[in-house]
Amino acid sequence: MKQTISFITLGVADLARSRAFYARLGWQESSASQEGIAFFQAGSVAFALFPREALAEDANVAAEGSGFPAFTLAHNVESEAAVLALLDAAVAAGARLVRPADKVFWGGFRGYFADPDGFLWEVCHNPFIALDDAGFISLP
Repeated sequence: MKQTISFITLGVADLARSRAFYARLGWQESSASQEGIAFFQAGSVAFALFPREALAEDANVAAEGSGFPAFTLAHNVESEAAVLALLDAAVAAGARLVRPADKVFWGGFRGYFADPDGFLWEVCHNPFIALDDAGFISLP
């Protein structure tokens, strides 16, 4: 298997609400989107929103269940000030602040918000991993 991720798809309770939330964060929806699915280009990865029940059906699993999904999404930014600004923008767009930004023992600075479906986003400044001109990380 090639070491790559092509899509991250979130199963959401209300597709219109989730589309509106990400639009308020400034995300531009792709023309590949359709009535029942929203696509966004996220660097080299495609990010998609799909109704939770339909996604579960597509994977042939039960849609029931809630709580911690055992993963987070992360968005790295160039500074501590950018972490604070993005957390504020997310809350203004309808997110719930889960963890206010603070210093991390290893030298970074991060906070967490939850989108309308409770998916956790870490907003992080890692001074040890540089961002390129487009804002993407490149691991050593």
